[in-house]
Amino acid sequence: MRLQSAIFDMDGTLLDSMPVWEHLCSDLLREQGVDPEPDLDAIVGTMTIRQGAEYCKTRYQLTQSVDELETLTHAKVEDFYRNRVQAKPGVQKFLSLLKMEGVWMYVATNTARYLAEAALRCAGIDQYFRGIITCAEVRQGKRESPEIYLRAMRRLRGNFKDTVVFEDALHAAQTAKAAGFRVAAVYDASAAADQEALKALADYYIPSFEEMFEARTLG
Repeated sequence: MRLQSAIFDMDGTLLDSMPVWEHLCSDLLREQGVDPEPDLDAIVGTMTIRQGAEYCKTRYQLTQSVDELETLTHAKVEDFYRNRVQAKPGVQKFLSLLKMEGVWMYVATNTARYLAEAALRCAGIDQYFRGIITCAEVRQGKRESPEIYLRAMRRLRGNFKDTVVFEDALHAAQTAKAAGFRVAAVYDASAAADQEALKALADYYIPSFEEMFEARTLG
């Protein structure tokens, strides 16, 4: 894999952080003494935090207001990012190697900036990146537009030929690939069902960063 600049998704790609999102609502309900329905996390998985709070308020007739539930949810996420999140195995070694080789790196994430900054510091990998850009800042999500990757590439002074986008989510990888980027698909358990599609789409497939040097070039 030859590259001069690299754009990394954060959650599920650099950080082992997807579980906190996958079970956020059910964990919150249990803390309130409520037994969640088995498929709750799947139901709210595509919702924003506020939409999830509204759903839980109505579905479980909770005494807290939607604002209070949203605040509690944000607090759980922030505590995790500030104090407990970890880089995925092998990530730090891989980033260190790229930095030594002169590769410029950027983070492109759907997570709010203040949380992303805290998470990268907690995981001990913030020093490898020249900056962070968020979907909120470009006002477009990765499903709808490649704008977040395009802006990151411009900030890195890169080009499509020498830039690789690292993503774990199929929809994000599809967006980057359609825009003309080389894509490295990174395995995460949260997207286990999408692995065959990711392998077919991506230029590189990374089962783990520990196995990075055994990554199979596709196509």
